[in-house]
Amino acid sequence: MRATARVLVYSDDANTREQVRLAAGRRPAADLPPVEFLECATLPAVLKELDLGGIDVCVLDGEAVPAGGMGVCRQIKDEIFRCPPVLLLIGRPQDAWLATWSRADAAVTLPVDPVAFADSLAALLRARLSVSS
Repeated sequence: MRATARVLVYSDDANTREQVRLAAGRRPAADLPPVEFLECATLPAVLKELDLGGIDVCVLDGEAVPAGGMGVCRQIKDEIFRCPPVLLLIGRPQDAWLATWSRADAAVTLPVDPVAFADSLAALLRARLSVSS
């Protein structure tokens, strides 16, 4: 098992980034390594970190301003070679079709439900870490 899993969290709202960190805890599931969070508040910061590599999962806020997470997701899926899986935070369940349009691998609603979020994050991390092993 790897020492840590790196999760990029994008939101212009520090409270949303905190909700994500608190919902995941130190590790989202017992069979996964501890999570190291990398927080980004702007699109250029997200693109820079993805270019550097080493990100296992991206958590993107669909409600972020000015670059919403759905558009960011679609952009990175097009532009980043071997783009990490994306967990999209959506404002309401009816926005799930937009998450599909953006090519997100999973979506959960805001405010963050700790159980649903941890389960979704754990599933994406398992898939990513088993492929990269």
